[in-house]
Amino acid sequence: MSSHVAIVTDSTAYLPQEALTRHRITVVPLAVVIGDEALEEGTEVSAPAVARALLRRKPVTTSRPSPEEFAAAYRAAAEAGATEIVSLHLSAEFSGTYDAARLAAGSAPVPVRVVDTAMVAMALGFPVLSAAEAAEAGGSGDEIVAAAEKRASDTSAYFYVDTLDYLRRGGRIGAAQALLGSALAVKPLLQLDEGRIQLMEKVRTASKALLRLEEIVVERAGSRPVDIAVHHLAAADRASGLADRLRSRVPELRTLVLSEVGAVIGAHTGPGLLGAVVSPL
Repeated sequence: MSSHVAIVTDSTAYLPQEALTRHRITVVPLAVVIGDEALEEGTEVSAPAVARALLRRKPVTTSRPSPEEFAAAYRAAAEAGATEIVSLHLSAEFSGTYDAARLAAGSAPVPVRVVDTAMVAMALGFPVLSAAEAAEAGGSGDEIVAAAEKRASDTSAYFYVDTLDYLRRGGRIGAAQALLGSALAVKPLLQLDEGRIQLMEKVRTASKALLRLEEIVVERAGSRPVDIAVHHLAAADRASGLADRLRSRVPELRTLVLSEVGAVIGAHTGPGLLGAVVSPL
């Protein structure tokens, strides 16, 4: 066994399996609860299944991993030769995942640095990749955390939803903002800001909102090297169209990840989600 700094994240990073395998990144899954059945994200429940449940108005909630699940992941990393662990997670404003990881870190057999990235989806995934690359380059725990935190602070995430109702039900956006959107019949553009979902702009129609989302991404990318992710839930045509246009409009695009979000994020946004992450290198 070779000594190394191990990288752990959670299932809301939505990293491609190839990247997880290549960088030896450990994923601790969150759970989705449909009715009274708890299902593990990534293995036991899919985003399309969540979308169907939401459309049928079945109760759908989410659940953090237990501290014991993190403790098991940390023990396994130590047994595989890790002398330190950096554990990077979705915004603590969205989930108790960060708190569960911190609880487990206290009893881990090696030092564990737990990081609240204030991000989610590939806005979390890109910082995780930066951490993994820093670890592979022989970086110390401090250097790995610094690389991840810089990538996260430079990354922007924007998204469109057909309705704010799912976010309101899950407590991820205030009832007043949801009521405003419904009352004015506007289509909201949202962004992640300091770990919270904030209303960015209000647009009168879905088509105009999607055009505006594209313009925001192009403006944010500018002419510097960037990675971009396009996420969706039950909106594959919208997502592929946006991805194709961004490939032609962003001059220094290095990597573009196109994927359907996982079950946990889907449970809170609902069908029709279209999101874009811009992450400068």
